[in-house]
Amino acid sequence: MPFRTLHLEFVGEIATITLNRPEKRNAISAEMIADILSALDEAEASNARVLILTGAGKSFCSGMDLESLKALATQSPAEQRADADHLAQLFRRIWSFPKPTIAAVNGHAIAGGCGLATLCDFTIAVPEAKFGYPEVRIGFLPAVVSIFLVRQIGEKHARDLLLTGRTIDAAEASRLGLVTQIAGAEELMNSAHILAATLLASSPTSIRVTKKLLCDFAAPEIDRELQMAAAESAQIRSTQDFREGLASFLEKRAPRWTGK
Repeated sequence: MPFRTLHLEFVGEIATITLNRPEKRNAISAEMIADILSALDEAEASNARVLILTGAGKSFCSGMDLESLKALATQSPAEQRADADHLAQLFRRIWSFPKPTIAAVNGHAIAGGCGLATLCDFTIAVPEAKFGYPEVRIGFLPAVVSIFLVRQIGEKHARDLLLTGRTIDAAEASRLGLVTQIAGAEELMNSAHILAATLLASSPTSIRVTKKLLCDFAAPEIDRELQMAAAESAQIRSTQDFREGLASFLEKRAPRWTGK
């Protein structure tokens, strides 16, 4: 099926999803979330045995897009919860995708984009890539991704990234365990295909069952926590600090926090 925000390509037994909003730094919109979910369904139903996720242009994904951010200020509580649930569905789907996934991170992966990059089974990044969750700096909440981040890098490191909102380079992301390999821009996709070839050399049945087992271990707790995280993500959007943080971000000024 045609997609407006991404390209889906099949070459042999490898499916590649390329986020394709380079003029927006591949920012996430509701349409992109729907497109990714549909592309994942198509890749799962195909003969492809490995999925690669990458971005067009100089960024991998810069997080939520500006128009979507503006819309948050006018959403009803029900719309805010639906929006949070939609993002949770996307992250849950990537985390539990039954075929091996490789993120080829060609540039910055920020906020939700960082989630897309690091929830794949393998994350290969260019040295110039930046990773981070700056949500607290605009009065928002990195709720959904925090569930997975704690499991990936441990609570102490997760608290550091989520509470400071700082960005880190690919080398530090590798030390923390968010990145599995660093490759130069000219070698990025080749490195992803070399890794894919290694995966394709293994038993597809064993790979599938191993992934299912790993997900089944954590799924009940993940699903319970996702409900809590989505509720908190929706709730914070009714606070004064969120409205001020969003306004200051859009107006490119320092926020004036009230703590309410």
